[in-house]
Amino acid sequence: MKLHDTGVYLVNGVPQTSAPAGVTEADAKKGTIAYGILKAHNTGDSMQDLRMKFDSMTSHDITYVGIIQTARASGMTEFPLPYVMTNCHNSLCAVGGTINEDDHQFALSAAHKYGGIYVPPNMAVIHSYNREMMSGCGRMILGSDSHTRYGALGTMAVGEGGGELAKQLVGRTYDMSYPGVVAIYLTGKPAPGVGPHDVALALVAATYANGYVKNKVMEFVGPGVANLSADYRNGIDVMTTETTCWSSIWQTDDTTKEYFVQHGRPEAYKELKPADVAYYDGCIELDLSTVECMIALPMHPSYAYPIRELKANAKEILQAAQDQANRQLGGKVEMDLVGKICDDGRIYVDQGVVAGCSGGTYENICAVADIIKGKSCGNGEFKFSVYPDSMPTYLELVKNGAVADIVSAGGIFRECFCGPCFGAGDTPANGEFSIRHTTRNFPNREGSKPGEGQISAVALMDARSIAATAANGGYLTAASELTDVEYTVPDYRFEQDVYDKRVYNGWGHPEPDYALKFGPNIKDWPEQPALTDDLLVKIVSYITDPVTTTDELIPSGETSSFRSNPLRLAEFTLSRKDPAYVPNAKAVKALDEQRKAGELPAEVARVYDDLKKLGYAPDAANTNIGSAIFANKPGDGSAREQAASCQRVLGGAANFACEYATKRYRSNCINWGMLPFLVENPGALDNGDYVYLPGVRKALLEAADELDAVAVKPDGGLVKFTVKLGAMTDAERRILADGCLINYYKNN
Repeated sequence: MKLHDTGVYLVNGVPQTSAPAGVTEADAKKGTIAYGILKAHNTGDSMQDLRMKFDSMTSHDITYVGIIQTARASGMTEFPLPYVMTNCHNSLCAVGGTINEDDHQFALSAAHKYGGIYVPPNMAVIHSYNREMMSGCGRMILGSDSHTRYGALGTMAVGEGGGELAKQLVGRTYDMSYPGVVAIYLTGKPAPGVGPHDVALALVAATYANGYVKNKVMEFVGPGVANLSADYRNGIDVMTTETTCWSSIWQTDDTTKEYFVQHGRPEAYKELKPADVAYYDGCIELDLSTVECMIALPMHPSYAYPIRELKANAKEILQAAQDQANRQLGGKVEMDLVGKICDDGRIYVDQGVVAGCSGGTYENICAVADIIKGKSCGNGEFKFSVYPDSMPTYLELVKNGAVADIVSAGGIFRECFCGPCFGAGDTPANGEFSIRHTTRNFPNREGSKPGEGQISAVALMDARSIAATAANGGYLTAASELTDVEYTVPDYRFEQDVYDKRVYNGWGHPEPDYALKFGPNIKDWPEQPALTDDLLVKIVSYITDPVTTTDELIPSGETSSFRSNPLRLAEFTLSRKDPAYVPNAKAVKALDEQRKAGELPAEVARVYDDLKKLGYAPDAANTNIGSAIFANKPGDGSAREQAASCQRVLGGAANFACEYATKRYRSNCINWGMLPFLVENPGALDNGDYVYLPGVRKALLEAADELDAVAVKPDGGLVKFTVKLGAMTDAERRILADGCLINYYKNN
């Protein structure tokens, strides 16, 4: 794999570093596939400052209630574009009593009232339904799940926080600067046993840490694309999220055309390819024939190695991964990976799972069946589960015998469910090691609770190598090691009738008088204050990890049962990273309640006395008091807006960071009225400091490059420093000034 240090021109399909005679870089940039799609969806006058509207949207049952509640409070009366609501994350209805099913009923009633599309529990995982039914060449789809990626089907898809979807529901636009576009130039053909997850993990390992494609578009081109099936392309594409890119798009061909014909939508196909000359801001050249079977060790998809290399250096690599994981866990509990090395040098794993939008596809599961047919998972500690991505996929796997082959070998065949990917399904026992073909292996994504002394480890692998390991009784085995497997891939026949009989499609037919169904756990968003002229915040959590994931900000898994109850869910904020955060944030919020009642708390009065030493004269009546966190690089991972909204519900007013890991988390902060400050000198701050920001509202609205800030230390010491807010649109500045997106719409 080669990552170019400079921009690259694709000339008649061949990469070169210099421009052809008479061609400018600016003109060549218009030759990418991405440019054409973005131009078609831009409603503004400038291609440098995009103002986009999408063709459709999608959410699952962790996010759609909050989005609809936001849009309702902002004046929405019907869905202005197709909105697919799936129920694939919280489908275990016994968890949390009636909470999960109450939300599902709310979504069905919203589909009736506003004209939406409701996909019942266990019918399909979110991204598979959208691939099958909503994708189309040249389209754009916005989803409130971070893995909203349908680029392999010619669809630019973007995963964002709920606020961005709410904007579309009230007729507003998705605003951003034109992104960089990076070519992923594929050649060659994968070796037998090498699957899409192997290619994806190799790409993530090469791009995540260096930020090569951060907030950019990954555009897949080159002769190697033709050597990949549609399922294979989808499997690579869905993992582009883990590179921190903004979106993805692939050149299309007869394979793409056949996919749409197969799914009864031939009109959704059109050829997409770069112009004869196209300029890319970067280029990754990847010979698919060089990719090996991979494993991404805990606790990130980028910690990837060839399985061959891991097995040859097991003690050294597992020790390094174990040490890294334990540093991340912060001493709460110890992960033991080295203990998985057996006396004979083999590596034993306790569980294998193939699931969801990345693992549960038709061809992956057919390959699993081919490998495990006639063999046995054994009756030891190792266990093996397979989750299909949709009921049409499930039906075909029943018909072709794949389900029988897997079950006969001792595997468990389950329903369409995303649980193993976000921490609510197949939770391993304490100390166990699980290998999974899912999208993430972040801390606790397998459902463990380090705060309660329980930890298990997850590594990502392709379905083929997981099946090879299962067939070998749980001893780590790469599929490329097998020499007796014939991969069959029986023809696939999509049965849309499965959806027609169960999915409610109300698009274009809203029923305004239809009553929404509210369960006792579905609550309105609490009111949020507008930004005052000055602001005083207290740092209540100081996180020095290189990266802080959204899962650490608000855990996934069973905590999501309270997703529709903002106050209850907020109780879990940073619970696995900093259990003191919630009580400390509540204490600061109580100070502001005292202030609003006309009483200046003694603690705040002391801070104001210290500030007077520098000549400041804080006006308590016009200075909100809020909490804040410092983190080096927060927001890697999920698009769930709760990572920001939970902070806001607890009185959060700002974040301080050296940089933000993803655009979507920063957007979530803005949409919830939390100032996303950037600091160049993090040493000026510490946990427990108050930070005074004089004139913050004026500086915000006037787009000042820098804002003055003063850190007031617990001992009365004072440190002056500056902060920045980075690039923002005028609308984003108004949202922050108004206090949140809902307030902005009420005021405008």
